[in-house]
Amino acid sequence: MPDKAAIKILNEKCTGCGLCVKACPFGAISMEGKQAVIDLTTCTFCGACVEACKFNAILILMKEEAKADLSDYKDLWVFCEQKKGEIQSVSFELLGKGRELADKLGVSLCAVLLGDGMEGCCGGLVARGADKVYLVDSPKLRNYQDDPYSKVLTALVRKHKPEILLCGATTMGRSLISRVAVKTRAGLTADCTGLDIDREEKLLLQTRPAFGGNIMATIITPDTRPQMATVRHKVMKESEPDAKRKGEIIKEGFPEETYSSRSRLIDVVEEIEETVNLAEADIIVSGGRGVGSPDNFDIIKELAVSVNGAVGASRAVVDAGWMPYSHQVGQTGKTVCPKIYIACGISGQIQHLIGMKSADIIVAVNKDPDAPIFSVATYGIVDDLFKIVPALTTHFKKILGK
Repeated sequence: MPDKAAIKILNEKCTGCGLCVKACPFGAISMEGKQAVIDLTTCTFCGACVEACKFNAILILMKEEAKADLSDYKDLWVFCEQKKGEIQSVSFELLGKGRELADKLGVSLCAVLLGDGMEGCCGGLVARGADKVYLVDSPKLRNYQDDPYSKVLTALVRKHKPEILLCGATTMGRSLISRVAVKTRAGLTADCTGLDIDREEKLLLQTRPAFGGNIMATIITPDTRPQMATVRHKVMKESEPDAKRKGEIIKEGFPEETYSSRSRLIDVVEEIEETVNLAEADIIVSGGRGVGSPDNFDIIKELAVSVNGAVGASRAVVDAGWMPYSHQVGQTGKTVCPKIYIACGISGQIQHLIGMKSADIIVAVNKDPDAPIFSVATYGIVDDLFKIVPALTTHFKKILGK
């Protein structure tokens, strides 16, 4: 905040009482003789010292900031996530919704693609609805890293000024877009499950669960641009490809320092799984503390394999080291929206429910009839999971021919 504010000690009012020194949570104030002195390299302008001073000897002066001309911003952008040169399906979901929103606004739908050797993918993004594709191709963008990706995307936003920027609420998307929002001083709504346009005001209506999922809040950002939102995976329909569509490919390049990073990527170690990726799965079988031990998770995995699904886990299971963090479902893990979610031995604390309650069908297996998971379950089975889960596996193997 230093570029937006200044702080000043009024020496004629300062008595050297030291109250401000005690109040500063960042240790930015010291006493020199009987005068308070502020270290501007440490001060965050939090205002704690102002409140603590009984003599009104400290002032924070806010600088007037010129408002941006919002009419300069146009077009709707979708950041298209890629991994190992393959466009991720959440990007196609955003292009489908983005096409609808761009048509309501009467603007172009633009895809943004960063990576190395990605030019061949641009035609596929046009086929999925993009009018333009902004491509930044560099060997230094082969794998995702926070610094270069955020600097490149910020530079693109400042140059072309989109009025809306959408991104998937994935591990990459959440890390990237928050950094861009800070750098561009734009509003950002996370984990949206619905998007629409206020035609009269030309505002993006961003809907997301709030207060633990008990209400749905619609948020607008009328004073800053671009209007930015991350959108949960699997809540919107993918756009259908149309090979006849035509679009413009715009290649962009930036100075070498734009691609620099404070960290160095040493290696990427992929987790080898026999089940489907959690984020992509239409069926998820999750286990909780009721499974009892890491060895017992084999019955959860077997059921997941029998239905061609993914394996999920509660936070308690991950904290205990029974399953890797990549399988965690919940507020501090992955938010999922499969067609079917089977919860085995999961009590259903609110942190877990937030991450999976949007599933189309929820099946809960728990021997405790009062478990909170039953409050959101479509179907509930009150019984021992060690009897029910193997029986389900046997049945699905039989009817699915496995």
